[in-house]
Amino acid sequence: MDREGLAAAIACEDPAFEEALRDEAYRVKVETIGPEVYLRGLIEISNICAKNCLYCGIRRDINCQRYELSDEEVMATAKVASRRHFGSVVIQGGERTDPAFIRKITRLLKAIKEIEPAAEGELPLGITLSLGEQSREVYEEWFDAGAHRYLLRIESTNPDLYHKIHPNNSLHSYDRRLQALYDLKEIGYQAGTGAMIGLPYQTPEDMADDLLFYKEFDAPMVGMGPYNPHPETPLTLSGAPYPSAERRLALGLKMIALLRLLVPDINIAAATALEVLDPRGREKGILSGANVIMPNITPEEQMVKYNLYDRKTLLRDCPSSVDPEKRDTHICRNCVFPFCSLGDDLNGKKIVIGYGRWGDSKHFKKP
Repeated sequence: MDREGLAAAIACEDPAFEEALRDEAYRVKVETIGPEVYLRGLIEISNICAKNCLYCGIRRDINCQRYELSDEEVMATAKVASRRHFGSVVIQGGERTDPAFIRKITRLLKAIKEIEPAAEGELPLGITLSLGEQSREVYEEWFDAGAHRYLLRIESTNPDLYHKIHPNNSLHSYDRRLQALYDLKEIGYQAGTGAMIGLPYQTPEDMADDLLFYKEFDAPMVGMGPYNPHPETPLTLSGAPYPSAERRLALGLKMIALLRLLVPDINIAAATALEVLDPRGREKGILSGANVIMPNITPEEQMVKYNLYDRKTLLRDCPSSVDPEKRDTHICRNCVFPFCSLGDDLNGKKIVIGYGRWGDSKHFKKP
C-alpha cells in the first residue's frame, strides 16, 4: 500500500483482480465498521458560484439558469430528511463568500437543529456543509451554529494537475485550498476531502498520491468520484483525452476499495457521479467498501439546474410532477431515494440502513 503498489493496482485493468479487490474491501469494511450504510439527504442550496473552475457546469462564466433556495424551501426539504429518518443532511452549493449568504447559512443551521426528531431516541439532524473555501472566522461561525462535518474536495493533490483544471489565479489557489482544509480540522469539524478520478492529464501515480494524502491528512471522511465531463466547459472543449465511461467507473470503484484497505475505519461516500456511469453505480460503490450515500432531496424544479456535469441520466426517471406535500412519501429511484433495493440481498451481501443515525466516522472518534 505504498505509492508504487497503489499506482500499480490503479493501472491494472484485470477484471478478476478488480473484483477480488472490491470483495476484500467490502469484507474489511464489515469487519472494521460494520455493514451499516448511512444516509445524508443532499440539499443543493444554490448554483450561484464565484469560482470559474474549468471542469464545472456551474462555473461563474457558464451560461446556465441560476437559482437559490429560499429559507422556507430549505427547511421544508430538511424536514423531509427528518421524516424519512435520514439522520443527516448535506447543504451543498456553489462557492460564495458574500455576507448575505454567510448569514443565511448561519440562520439555517440554527433552524435545522431545532427540527424535532421524527422518532423517539433519534438525534436532531446532523449537518454536513460543502460550501467551498471560506475564511476561518466563517468556518467557526458555522461550526458554532450547528454544522459538525465539512466536505472540501481538494480535486487533485498534484499542484500541476490542479492548475490544469482551474484558472491560474489567486481565486483558485492550491495552497489556499489546502489551508482551508487545515482550518476546518483545527476548528473541530470532521473535515472531509476527495478528488476527481479519471481526469484528463491524470496518471495512476497522481491517484495514488490522492489516496496517500487522505491518510496523511487523517481525513475521517472522503467523498471522491469519477470525472464526468460537462459539454460546455473549457476542459471538455479543449479536447484533452480522458478514460472511457467504463474505465472511469472501474477506477471509481477501485479507488473506494483501495482507500478502504488503506484506512479501514473512515467514512467513504458512494458518489452520485457513479450513478451517471451505471444505473446501479452507487450500489456498486457500497459493495466496494463505501458506507455513505446521499439521496438528493433538492426540490426537483431546482435540482435540474444544479448541473455540475451532464446529469440527464440521473433525472430521466424523475416524475414531471410530484405533489410537494407528498414528497416525504414519494420514492424516486434516482433522486428522492435512489436505493430502492439497498435493503435487499445484493450479491449475497445484506445491506443495513442506519436510519435515524448520524453515522459519524469511527476514525474521527479515535484519540
